[in-house]
Amino acid sequence: MNWDRVEGNWKEMKGKVKAQWGKLTDDDLSVVDGSRDQIEGLIQKHYGYARDVAKREVDNWLKFN
Repeated sequence: MNWDRVEGNWKEMKGKVKAQWGKLTDDDLSVVDGSRDQIEGLIQKHYGYARDVAKREVDNWLKFN
């Protein structure tokens, strides 16, 4: 899957994102509104990951969804 598809179906994808990264709140996901950069930033913030690790996490998640 590519991010354009995630962004286009954001309302449906929010549940999958929340299942993967449970520390992200519903409010976080509503504000992000499908922006990959913002998702990566929130993953960094909530999980303490470096930017490249957060990007890799999202890339790996995309492979399986």
